[in-house]
Amino acid sequence: RKSIKEKARLRLREFDVGDKFSHLPLPKASVLLPLMVREGKLHLLLTVRSMQLRRSPGEVCFPGGKSEAIDKDEIDTALREAKEEVGLQPEKVEVICRLVPGIDKMNHLVTPVVGFLEDTFQAVPNPDEVSDVFVMPLEYFVKPLNYEALPYKTSSGYLSRMHCFIYDDHEHKMSFKIWGLTAYFAVFLALVIFGKRPTFEVDYDLDNLMSSSENNLMNLYASLYERKKSNL
Repeated sequence: RKSIKEKARLRLREFDVGDKFSHLPLPKASVLLPLMVREGKLHLLLTVRSMQLRRSPGEVCFPGGKSEAIDKDEIDTALREAKEEVGLQPEKVEVICRLVPGIDKMNHLVTPVVGFLEDTFQAVPNPDEVSDVFVMPLEYFVKPLNYEALPYKTSSGYLSRMHCFIYDDHEHKMSFKIWGLTAYFAVFLALVIFGKRPTFEVDYDLDNLMSSSENNLMNLYASLYERKKSNL
């Protein structure tokens, strides 16, 4: 019997896009999707942005941020940011893959980097950037207890839906709202690893997850490009 970790690794490697989209002429950012095994189940570590931040204060997100000149690639960016935000040493991360990027509301190309952490990892949040760190079961992103789909218009005027999860964390005695690009990446990660249908609608062909996620990205990019042209 393969371990949960080993199964997840094998599934994730099939979805590794490497630097396939790195050439797209958009400003770059990366996030780390930190997986760990707790009580025999896969869990995901998330952070809450400090209330002092200008952009999206108090929102749940993954450790990450904009690419800097010193970064070799998207993996470097994600690891550097995770170290700055939660004190995670890069050598403590077993990097598995890069998944299909997303485009955030500032039109950054955001690459999700998936890595395993030891289940003993204790975050040391940088209070300037992070107000809280919590861990939740990955399975929640295919079988949530509290979920809604929020309709929203993309920047190109295309009507879509945004996943919104409410997670009650008993450890913190708090509820966390996970939505936007963070929820989008978490759902995709769960779909890849578990390979089963979620209890809610998603914008993917689940039988062709890889190609439909790449198509979604390129359609979004094309509509962005069209809008740029029409604004000239």
